[in-house]
Amino acid sequence: MPLTFPVKISTTEMHTAGHVLRIIENGCPEIKGQTLLDKINYMKSELDEYRKLLMWEPRGHYDMFGALLVSPDIETCEFAVIFIHNEGYSTMCGHGLIALGRYLIEKGLVKNVTVPETQINIQCPCGPVTAYVTYDGQNTGAVRFQSVPCFVFKPDLTVEVPGYGKITVDIVYSGAFYAILSAGQYGLDVRNSSVSELRAAAGATTDILRAQMKFVHPDVKGVSFLYGTILTDGKDDYSDEITDTMCVFAEREVDRSPCGSGTSARIALQYFKNKVTINQTRTFRGPSGEVFKAKVVKEVSCGNHQAVVTEVKGQGYFCGNSTFTLEESDAAGKGFLLQ
Repeated sequence: MPLTFPVKISTTEMHTAGHVLRIIENGCPEIKGQTLLDKINYMKSELDEYRKLLMWEPRGHYDMFGALLVSPDIETCEFAVIFIHNEGYSTMCGHGLIALGRYLIEKGLVKNVTVPETQINIQCPCGPVTAYVTYDGQNTGAVRFQSVPCFVFKPDLTVEVPGYGKITVDIVYSGAFYAILSAGQYGLDVRNSSVSELRAAAGATTDILRAQMKFVHPDVKGVSFLYGTILTDGKDDYSDEITDTMCVFAEREVDRSPCGSGTSARIALQYFKNKVTINQTRTFRGPSGEVFKAKVVKEVSCGNHQAVVTEVKGQGYFCGNSTFTLEESDAAGKGFLLQ
């Protein structure tokens, strides 16, 4: 379906640990469908031009990220969310949830606000996620969220990556499937190598794994694909020291934050490799230099997989508000990408 003129879309701009979240408020046509998956599929097939308009240049950029709140179809959830990015649609977004936790309270959308913390149940494409928003009666603060069940899908997998040779990765599910490995396997440093080098290495790894592997979730539809590759500093043994991480997801998009679902994947992997215990908190730093704190809170199961629920904590910030328009004769204004 082409864009409907006149186009006028209002948004609130936020970021979490440096990574943007553009929250679409008004101007997007109705997203039809009975379930959240139906709504995502409808947007993909009928309204994807609106994603491109808001995520791509000249209004966005290669590493843009956004969210659209819709009605949930899970009774225990108060809200549901569609996540969008440069390539398409995300099944989970932790930095987005952290920002949305503050947004929902500050915009007056949450009915039962409590002190010192307000619980919000949000339906994500991967399933229901619980956010806990710090609230003192006047102001909101840090947000923590507890994940869907996370599990190791394929440990210690060796793969030949063109241009880089053999590497060994762990495949972990944490609302999305990720490959995790130390950047040192490429001869790179996750803190000091250039973003372009790290992006290229992670992207090449994602490409070859997508081509060679089949990803299967036992319960959830629409999540069975590799979302991205997480590069680390290799510091997986428990320590009070900060550990560095970079998540390259979708079409080689670089997360400026430590990546919320990626942090869930890393702490879950550390747990299953006996590097941390339940309720042992670690601090993860992303490319912006900002951090998330994470821990495993309990063991669960997911199909035949041993799984865990993780908790990730961070801070979202408001950046401003935008109103976007498009003139009917503006072809470039419909969206394009430069990397």
